[in-house]
Amino acid sequence: MERNEYIFGIRAVMEAIEAGKNIDKVFIKKDLQGELVGELFDLIYEYKIVTQRVPIERINKITRKNHQGVVAILSAVTYHSLENLVPQIYEEGMLPFVVVLDGITDVRNFGAISRTCECVGANAIVIPEKGSVTVNADAVKTSAGALHYLPVCREKNVYSAVKFLKDNGYQIVAASEKAKISYTQADYTGPVAIVMGAEDTGISPEVLRLCDTMVSIPQFGNIGSLNVSVAAGVMMYEVVRQRLAADMNVK
Repeated sequence: MERNEYIFGIRAVMEAIEAGKNIDKVFIKKDLQGELVGELFDLIYEYKIVTQRVPIERINKITRKNHQGVVAILSAVTYHSLENLVPQIYEEGMLPFVVVLDGITDVRNFGAISRTCECVGANAIVIPEKGSVTVNADAVKTSAGALHYLPVCREKNVYSAVKFLKDNGYQIVAASEKAKISYTQADYTGPVAIVMGAEDTGISPEVLRLCDTMVSIPQFGNIGSLNVSVAAGVMMYEVVRQRLAADMNVK
């Protein structure tokens, strides 16, 4: 990890938080205590920063310098709030299109998906606070700079994000190998959120239960599944295809 991607030391991390740095998460040594640590936690709570208590070995992998048991990982982007973004999309007269990622942890996959999102004109990409990718410089590089333009919403969890979208009129479409209908049979011409899951575990069952439609991408080879970034690209361009066709019919 490049040194400019993290800040170490209790006071240095506190100063970074107070200065408004874009912090992805803070790692704190499991048994670390003390008055200054308490002040750090107060700031973390105030600014709603994701925090993990981890073994010292995890922090030592990032830096061997005098970290005092605290390292903050910097985000390469400024996160947006889904609660603020959704009404803004409607107010600006856009046809809503959001991509939700459930458990995607690979930086290259995330970057590739983000790149396609930007190319198709998606309004945002949604990830959860925990169990998700860190949006770092590698992600921005893999996205070919798309993450400088595409809003990234990091929400408490995927379930609450999907429920919020559903409550606001979005059709929720989940990509799942278990689905009985093809991805081309869903309707993407209204406000839509596409949910993609991790390649190994897929979309979590509680999120699947919220979805309006489950679709699959036909496969005819011997390998069990598509790479998630490729599958997401297939799904997104079906949204584009249907919306372009709908526009032609209106005209």
